[in-house]
Amino acid sequence: MNLFLELRTHGKLAAKRNPMYEKNKFGKFWMYFMAIFWAAYLIFFGSTFAFAFDGGATEAYHVMNSGLIFVLALDFVARFPFQKTPTQEVKPYLLLPIRRNRLIDFLLIRSGLNGFNLIWLFLFVPFAILTITKFYGVVGVLTYCIGIWLLMVFNNYWFLLCRTLMNERIWWVLLPILAYGGIAAAIFIPDNSPLFAWSVDLGEGFITGNLLMFIGVLVAIAIMWFINRSLMVGLIYDEVNKMEDTKVKHVSEYKFLDRYGEIGEYMRLELKLLLRNKICKTSLRTVFIVVIAFSCVLSFTEVYDGQGMKNFIMVYNFVIFGILFLSSLMSYEGNYIDGLMSRKESIYALLRAKYIIYSIAILIPLLLMIPAMATGKLLVLSCIAWAVFVAGCVYFCLFQLAVYNNKTVDLNAKMTNRQNMGTGLQSIISAAAFGVPLILNLVLTSLWGPTVTAWILIVIGGGFILTSRFWLKNVYQRFMKRRYKNMEGFRDSRQKA
Repeated sequence: MNLFLELRTHGKLAAKRNPMYEKNKFGKFWMYFMAIFWAAYLIFFGSTFAFAFDGGATEAYHVMNSGLIFVLALDFVARFPFQKTPTQEVKPYLLLPIRRNRLIDFLLIRSGLNGFNLIWLFLFVPFAILTITKFYGVVGVLTYCIGIWLLMVFNNYWFLLCRTLMNERIWWVLLPILAYGGIAAAIFIPDNSPLFAWSVDLGEGFITGNLLMFIGVLVAIAIMWFINRSLMVGLIYDEVNKMEDTKVKHVSEYKFLDRYGEIGEYMRLELKLLLRNKICKTSLRTVFIVVIAFSCVLSFTEVYDGQGMKNFIMVYNFVIFGILFLSSLMSYEGNYIDGLMSRKESIYALLRAKYIIYSIAILIPLLLMIPAMATGKLLVLSCIAWAVFVAGCVYFCLFQLAVYNNKTVDLNAKMTNRQNMGTGLQSIISAAAFGVPLILNLVLTSLWGPTVTAWILIVIGGGFILTSRFWLKNVYQRFMKRRYKNMEGFRDSRQKA
């Protein structure tokens, strides 16, 4: 227990002593605000469900318990943007006389006690108070809430297993897909699915304090615990020892870029960053999967046939790629910024190369949305207009972050690095890069229709593309005025060896 408390203390001190602590305060405030908002939102829904399900042939808590499987699936998906694999810095502790398994155990304990595992109680506690108290009293509410919390702890370790494996090999995404696909088939294919009855019995077992139900969930948690511990021990040592760096299967030199001189060299550097670095490759694959999924659902189903959802998906597919990589513009280069600054105007050439690469990348979502255009779900002119607008206006806004970003993003560490939290400015510009185009599209479409809106977007985006050299030069000049402050920030935030 002393080791666990020491690790928690070290984690808090590391966050407070980090030179980026002041810049992260906006992010912390926003996280706390959203946590309070969603807690109130879940309390509202819990109370609403209690009254909505009451008065039927089936008790309200039976109706809620029949949907526990869907709540667990939703919880699994919700963890992706908010929860990462354990990020405690383990390298220093591996050099100390501490047992490896004991260290991992405490990291897993901290993950199991994570506050995210309690968030669903804001839904279930008010629901239980309104529906269970009159039959089973306060004890029934208490045992029910403990059971729900244990399910969320199990889901936490199941998510941790899947996320860790997917970080190593993207093909492990098939594991949750097959698992939840099998569950969906077992629910919807039979007329009377036994999974609904099992879910109802599980929830009622929690309410009545059935020891067998609690023991079964605890055994499942223990199994996931041991699987995660075995996996994490191996992966952490592989990463610390850099075992994966000893095998080089293929090295591409991108010879076709030689004809473009210095710009071509920096384009080659950017391509190597995107296609060789494991973190960047994982992000790229994730974006591809999400864009393809949205495009296929939009093209071949009627789920998103509403005009609002069509516009949302179209804007999202174009904007997400830029937000993902350009919001941390120059942060990866912070690892070798001293070398870049040694040559005159090398930063300007780098910015131009990045703009060219990411502008060409706009063609990828455009091509992936061809089925939606072929089926008439999206207008060809609207897709072209958004591609031009994003490459021009949206990228102009995102490239302004090159002036102010001064926090290095580590290129190698995954299991042993601490989660990088964006600055307040990154959060604001990233949110605006997605939200403002949606609002602009809504206003223009309501005033002049989709065709006129598309031509307006083409004119605006085309203007920024044609003047890209001038505003990129301006970004470069402002960066150079802040170069000493930025370089100090890059050096201070590098991972210490």
